Parts: sequence; C-alpha cells; structure tokens
Amino acid sequence: MLRVRESIVSHLLSSPSAPATSALRRLLSAAAAAISPNPGGFAVEDYLVDTCGLTRPQALKASTKLSHLKSPANPNAVLSFLSGLGLSRADVAAVVAKDPLFLCAGVERTLLPVVDGLTGLRLSRSEIGGLVSLVHSAFRCRSVVSKVQYYLPLFGSLDNLLRMLKRETHLLSADLDKVVKPNAVFLRDCGLGDCDIAKLCVSVPRMLTTNPERVRAMVACAQGIGVPRGSGMFRQALQAVAFLSEEKIAAKVDYLKNTFRWSDAQVSIAVCKAPNLLRKSNATLQQKSEFLLSEVGLEPA
Repeated sequence: MLRVRESIVSHLLSSPSAPATSALRRLLSAAAAAISPNPGGFAVEDYLVDTCGLTRPQALKASTKLSHLKSPANPNAVLSFLSGLGLSRADVAAVVAKDPLFLCAGVERTLLPVVDGLTGLRLSRSEIGGLVSLVHSAFRCRSVVSKVQYYLPLFGSLDNLLRMLKRETHLLSADLDKVVKPNAVFLRDCGLGDCDIAKLCVSVPRMLTTNPERVRAMVACAQGIGVPRGSGMFRQALQAVAFLSEEKIAAKVDYLKNTFRWSDAQVSIAVCKAPNLLRKSNATLQQKSEFLLSEVGLEPA
C-alpha cells in the first residue's frame, strides 16, 4: 500500500501542469487511510524515529509540537510528497527536525498547489526538493510562489537565489509588499541596480528583509561617511556600515586616526576610498599600521 500511495503522489507531482483528477485525489486519501490503522494510539516520538529518521533527542524535541496528532495519516502523505520530490531519508529527517509542523501540512490543499506554482516558474522537481530542504516552514505557505517569482529576476538565476537562501532563509518568510519590495525600490532610488542589490545581499544577507526604516538609516550612515548615493563606492559603503551603530563607526574612525596618525581630513579620504576599513578588526589595522609605517617606512599621508 505504501508503494501504491508513493506511486500516486509521484504521478501527481510529475504532471503539475494539469490539475490532479478527483479520482487520483480520492486514491491518495484512501491510500493514506489504509496505511494508518490506529488501534492502540499514535506514538509520535517513535514515529519520528522509526519512520522519519530523527534521532531520539531530535524526536523528543519535535514531538512537543506534534502532540495533537492522533494518526500518522497526514504525516505519511507528507513523507510520500517529500519522497516524490527526490528527498532522501536524511533530507526528510533534516526537514522534519527543523520544522516538525511540516508533517501537518495539507498535501493537496497547500503543498501540491505550491509545486504547481513553482513548476509554472520552470523549476524542476529536484530544484523544488532543494528549495524545501532550504526553507522548510516557508514552503508551507502558498505565498512562497510569488516570492520566488519576485526574487528570480532580482538575483538573476535560481542558483543565485538558492545561494542567498542558504545565507538568509527569511527571504521567503519576510513580507514581500511591506518589507522586501520597499527596500528594493529604495535601494534602486539610491542608484543601485539589481546586480548591485544582489551583490550587496551576498555580503549583507538581511538587507532586504530588514525594517525599511532601518535600511534608510543605513543609507544615511553611508552618506555620513562621505560616500554619496549614486557613486561607484556607494554599495561598498552601505555594505561597510550595515548594522553598525553610529557609536561603533565613530570609535573605528578614531582608531584609524590614532593608529595611522591621520588627520580628520585624511581619515575621511581613506574611509571614502575604502569603506570596508570600518569592518576590519583593530588587531588587523594595528598589524597593517606597524608594517606600513614602521617596516616599509611610509608617511601617514
């Protein structure tokens, strides 16, 4: 019966462009029900270990979120769904350990429509499976389709998007209309193209998912160190000051002045030409200063 159900789910997943027939859906439900007799109660923790492949400590932690489950029917359907996307047992265990509630997702109500939508964006089944492995709970929301659709042209390719998601999984859970899009529009207004925004997000993954007011404050800070919007160094300046407080920036500027024996004007020139100096550790700056001033014999200017 397990093979029957997996075959049905595989068929549904292999033909996402056409809606699944009601007969197939009934067969899926019947298969899930047939494999889920529950005469003696449902031991969630044991199920997580024996069927999902979690370790006992992982299962103990995950089971606290699944205490309401009375039957393995829906979890079984979810596991078949994940298997149909090509996830290995280890992949499935990782997804369930990260997001136990994935086992409660409606396969036909939520997961299959998401697959339909992503397939419409020309993602393959294996690519969709890779997305599930990365974003877990975000995949349980139908809005994931519109978000992937928005990010694909912004980041240039699915591979770039997947690399970004490894660094910032909140890209697919952040509010697209209230947070992400306003941030992207504002950054474009600052003279950054989509390629610049993508590069900025590689170094500062939370840039698009941060409160827009905070992003505006970062831009003001970048301008405050002497790098105007639209200049060639603006992306590097924004990258350098992102999530640094004004106090930390001021302290770094003072350290640069003292360590390299620069005047106010000289440190301003240095920071404008190389904003990432603000991200260097004091130990690194001290080492560079000793080498350039003492060993090489350069003047501070």
